[in-house]
Amino acid sequence: MHPTFIARSKTAQPIWFVTQANFSKVIDKLDKRTRAFVKASGFEPRPGRHLLLPGHDGTGGALFGIESGKGDKNAFLPGLLPGALPAGVYRFANEPHDARLAALAFALGSYRFTRYRKTKDKAVRLVLPDGVDGEELSRIAEGVMLARDLINTPANDMGPADLEAAAKELAKQHGAKFRSIVGDDLLKQNFPLIHAVGRAADATRAPRLIELRWGKTGDPKVTLVGKGVCFDTGGLDLKPESAMLIMKKDMGGAATMLALAHMIMGAGLKIALRVLIPAVENSVAGDAFRPLDVYPSRKGMTVEIGNTDAEGRLILADALALADEEKPELLIDAGTLTGAARVALGPELPPYYTDDDALALDVAKHAAAENDPLWRLPLWMRYDQNIDSKVADVNNVAAGGMAGSIICALFMKRFVSAAKSWLHFDIYAWTPSAKPGRPEGGECQAARAVYALLKERYGRA
Repeated sequence: MHPTFIARSKTAQPIWFVTQANFSKVIDKLDKRTRAFVKASGFEPRPGRHLLLPGHDGTGGALFGIESGKGDKNAFLPGLLPGALPAGVYRFANEPHDARLAALAFALGSYRFTRYRKTKDKAVRLVLPDGVDGEELSRIAEGVMLARDLINTPANDMGPADLEAAAKELAKQHGAKFRSIVGDDLLKQNFPLIHAVGRAADATRAPRLIELRWGKTGDPKVTLVGKGVCFDTGGLDLKPESAMLIMKKDMGGAATMLALAHMIMGAGLKIALRVLIPAVENSVAGDAFRPLDVYPSRKGMTVEIGNTDAEGRLILADALALADEEKPELLIDAGTLTGAARVALGPELPPYYTDDDALALDVAKHAAAENDPLWRLPLWMRYDQNIDSKVADVNNVAAGGMAGSIICALFMKRFVSAAKSWLHFDIYAWTPSAKPGRPEGGECQAARAVYALLKERYGRA
């Protein structure tokens, strides 16, 4: 199990979840001296507030405020607890709104990125609540933390070759097949857009297409595609300093798909899984691709480069075309693609796109149930003509700059024609300021909701 969780403990300290409605009932369960302490402290059961209790008669532990009443409730509020509690073993003494999500938030809130600055484990542990599957919860937490580690690692240690190594290690862990097409071999095997975007990088950071395969051939085909731009300068359409600052996260789509793959393979879902990650560094050099260049694509369409900073959709186009050739039942892609999505919905609520209304409803259902926020935006086909080119089949951006996230989705839609259903996520993959269960830095968005959807649809082998 995940190191945050333990199966049982006779000495675990209680965490009492309190609201305005249940506060007096909870306090009545405490011993007389502890009740007096709570009264003297002036503690009020507001959401997110906590009070450490003295250890009279072996009680100790803490009070922790959660939301009450109607309306949306933040099921991840208990993710604040690992940072608030002293070292020790704890248990939920009464029910939060959702014990499973509260326990998951507890684990995710304990995450720290320690690759470059070692910190001592605070050793705050949680006894798994009754009825919660510890292996399942651990698998999900491991996937999220894998994605966070990959995203938080700076580009000097997370180039295309390093991302490939991480994918290869994951494949080895789960017995998946692995291959990678690197450098000029991309041209030989007809991935011209991936090559064009990544060719200006140093030879040690050559572009590549990473592939994992897992599962039985006869099972439903599900293919995951993740944007792996390990650093994005913007290319010759160079980003300003402020926009380039956290571009180590531009491989967040790849990290998310690897996290999702870990959950799927670890659970043994009954699917034939394929993972495709085009991994590049969008660099500036003498052979960098240029605005108004025209390149062929794997699909056969020619693409005019309206902006070299719209590179993610280019590498995904070749990968999506490859995935589409197998006619998968479900083709899913994710990438940190547009600032327009952030303007529309902010950093916490990634948009998703699909023509499959039943699939869209399932995504919304599981996003809500898993506290993995997502919001559907339309594939508004009247905008599709905006990416027509006068010299090629398609331009990678539209004139005018409006509806940028929709435009990006429409561009990629042109490269998918045979898959039964296609689902596209425009994620941010970053938490700008710490939230409960979500420390500042790299974040895994959409993977938990999609995993729940796949588990419901296909079950375990």
